[in-house]
Amino acid sequence: MSYARLRDSLAPPIVAPRVMSSIFKQSARKAPMSPVRRRKLLFSYLPDWILTIVLAAAFFSLDKVEGYRRVFSLEDTSLRHPYAVHERIPNLGLVFICFVAPVLLQPIINLATVRSWWDLHNSTLGLILGLALTGAVTQFTKITVGRPRPDIVDRCQPPAGAVDPTFGLSNWTICTQEDVAILRDGFRSFPSGHSSLSFAGLGFLSFYLAGKLHLFDERGHAGKAWVSMTPFFGAALVAISRSMDYRHHWHDILIGSILGTVMSYFAYRQYYPSLGSELSHLPYSPRIKKEEDHKDILPTHHNPFQHQSAGLEGSPTRRPANVRRYTDEPDDPVELNGMAQRPDPGSLEEMWRPHHDQEPLRGEESLREVPLAAHPHGAEALR
Repeated sequence: MSYARLRDSLAPPIVAPRVMSSIFKQSARKAPMSPVRRRKLLFSYLPDWILTIVLAAAFFSLDKVEGYRRVFSLEDTSLRHPYAVHERIPNLGLVFICFVAPVLLQPIINLATVRSWWDLHNSTLGLILGLALTGAVTQFTKITVGRPRPDIVDRCQPPAGAVDPTFGLSNWTICTQEDVAILRDGFRSFPSGHSSLSFAGLGFLSFYLAGKLHLFDERGHAGKAWVSMTPFFGAALVAISRSMDYRHHWHDILIGSILGTVMSYFAYRQYYPSLGSELSHLPYSPRIKKEEDHKDILPTHHNPFQHQSAGLEGSPTRRPANVRRYTDEPDDPVELNGMAQRPDPGSLEEMWRPHHDQEPLRGEESLREVPLAAHPHGAEALR
C-alpha cells in the first residue's frame, strides 16, 4: 500500500452537510425542560417585562401632563392651516398598525420559518420594548419642547383682530379655545408620535422579516428586499398622513421616523444577531449559563470532524487538514468572468429547519465545520 493510500485511509471521511446535520440532530437530543430550568428562565427575563410595562405606563401618563408652550406668531403662514377634526389615522388605528399587526404577523412568520416558542417570546418582547422606549422618549420630548402644530392658530381661536405684540410674539394666553385638551395638544408637534410609533412597530417587523429571509446573505434577491421593506412602506404612509392632516411639520415627521427606526433596531438587536449573520434567523439563546443549560441534559457525543493525535493521551483536539471552519474565508478569491463567486449557504428551508435541538449560539460565533470538498470555492481555492 502506498503512502498516499495509507494517508487517505487514515483521514476522516468526507461528510456531506445534510449528513452532518443528521448526525448532530441524532446526537444532541434534549430531555423535556425541567421545572427548575423553566423557573430560572422565567425570572431571568422578568426584569425586561417589568421595565417594558413601566415605560408603557409612563408613556400613557405623560399624555395628561401640562408641558411647555412656545410662543408663536399669528402671522406665520405655516401655523395657519385648518384643524382637522377627523384624522386619517386616529389613535386607535395607530394602535392596530404599530402593535396589533406585528403581534399577529410575527407568530405566523415564526410558524412558517423556524417554529420556535423561544423565537416567539423574543420577538414579542423586543417589539413591546421598542414601542415602549419610543413612546416614552416621544412623549417626554413633546412636553419639554412644546412646539406649536401647523394648525395652532385655528386651535387657539384668537380674538377677532388680534395681532402680535410690537417687536414680540404671541403666547397661548391669547387663545379663546375652551377645550383644554385640544389646546394642550396643539403644542406637541415635535416629534411626530404617529411617525415614531409606526416606524418602531412596523420597523421591528421589517427587521424580523429581514433576519428570517437572510436579506444580507450576499446573494442579491429582489423579492427578499420587497418583502422585508413592505412594513416600512406602511409606516411611511402613516407618517405622510400626518402632513396631510396638518398635524406636524415635515421636520417633526422626519425626526419621529428616524427615532422609531433607531429604537426598533436597538430593541431588535437585544434579542437577535446582526442581519448580516449566518444565524440571523435564530434568536439569541437564554441568559442562563450554558453549563446550567446542558448539565445532566445533553449526552456527550463524538464530533465526527475532530480527533486526537494517535498515541498521545491528553493531546489537544485537532481539526483535519481537509476541513475548514464555516466562517473561514478562502486564501485566494475565486473570480469567474470578472465576478467574485459568492458563498452558497443553502436554501432558506434548510436554514429554517432545526438541524439539532441545541439552543442557538449567542452572537455570530458558530462552531460548525464543513468539509473541504463542500466549500463553495472548491478545494483548490482553499489550499
